[in-house]
Amino acid sequence: MRIVMIGSGYVGLVSGACFADFGHDVTCVDKDASKIEALHAGRMPIYEPGLDQLVAANVAAGRLTFTTDLTASVANADAIFIAVGTPARRGDGHADLSYVYAATEEIAGAITGPTVVVTKSTVPVGTGDAVERILREKRPDVDVAVVSNPEFRREGAAIGDFKRPDRVVIGTDDPRARSVMQEVYRPLYLNDNPVMFTGRRTSELIKYAANAFLATKITFINEIADLCEAVGADVKDVSRGIGLDNRIGRKFLHAGPGYGGSCFPKDTLALLKTADDFESPIHIVDAVVKVNDARKRKMGRKVLHALGEDHRGKTVALLGLTFKPNTDDMRDAPSIAIAQALADAGVMVRAHDPEGTEQAKKIMPDLTYCSDPYDAAQGADAVVIVTEWDAFRALDLRRLKDAMAAPVMVDLRNVYRRDAVEAVGFRYTAVGR
Repeated sequence: MRIVMIGSGYVGLVSGACFADFGHDVTCVDKDASKIEALHAGRMPIYEPGLDQLVAANVAAGRLTFTTDLTASVANADAIFIAVGTPARRGDGHADLSYVYAATEEIAGAITGPTVVVTKSTVPVGTGDAVERILREKRPDVDVAVVSNPEFRREGAAIGDFKRPDRVVIGTDDPRARSVMQEVYRPLYLNDNPVMFTGRRTSELIKYAANAFLATKITFINEIADLCEAVGADVKDVSRGIGLDNRIGRKFLHAGPGYGGSCFPKDTLALLKTADDFESPIHIVDAVVKVNDARKRKMGRKVLHALGEDHRGKTVALLGLTFKPNTDDMRDAPSIAIAQALADAGVMVRAHDPEGTEQAKKIMPDLTYCSDPYDAAQGADAVVIVTEWDAFRALDLRRLKDAMAAPVMVDLRNVYRRDAVEAVGFRYTAVGR
């Protein structure tokens, strides 16, 4: 199959590389010439484990190419995937679809024959209808089918999720488009058939509903963690106790500083805006958004409390800046609100992240960035684990303590056991324990 991926960011690049690894002929298109130049040189615009090797192998095999020329790429494609950004729009939180519609306009001017256009970007219900309307108005002479195919991959595990998905949702009622999409995903059938066909609007809503539900689980267990602290219970045991019920499940029940990243914050807001537009409010999701926003600021106050009343002028070491491990994604990361709360209180911040430093510097240029956890802890009055990178799970606690001005650890991810940390001489604060 000849596949074109419009957009070479996180969704487009990972999808394009994986499709190429399936044996398809894939062209990734991006307007950013510097990004395409970097990809030609083998430099990835994002950090995703294994992505650089996957891209290099398929470029070498001749199955994966990169270009800024959309017109030439689209002309003879079997399937054209729109994988551009849909950030939250300022003011109302609705998904900004300007990039999707701009790509659609360009596609309309370039297609030459029967084509399937696939919205891979996360888009509100009804976007596929608008994309189809644009294409049909501009090119009534060409047979075009528009399909919804949302992605459900986790950052940090995207390649494995793509190749071994729990489901692939495809929204279309068009027989020809269904046939094309079956061929696109045919390599997955060797293991099991995870493909679910549904209506286009249903497919669009599945993506938002899934992310909103996961965000709800995270927010629920965070509020339970607060209750655990108040009554003297352990949220880790509570999580395990309820998660062993297979109606609930154990995933996304880990108490922490709140969710962030490229999906949950913007998708919950977009779902709320859609619900409002259709006069069908979703009060649970509305509460989730408000509670999560407040939680990030609350974690800053938690750190200040651990420092004591006389915290102005003290130093804190933040370990982990990205919203989750195995990514360099800083979008809506809890570390941003925590660092701001500390700075507002007159606390100096030293920080280290294994992969996110360069992205973090763009958002938080005033922090002191350090080469490793022990460098960050040098002279610190508290060390705070914000992101649960593997590199922070087995720290030399004695070495860490010796580097610090005061032995205080605030573990916002519950990585350590209290007895192990306190045995070294730390004053230990966790979440919900």
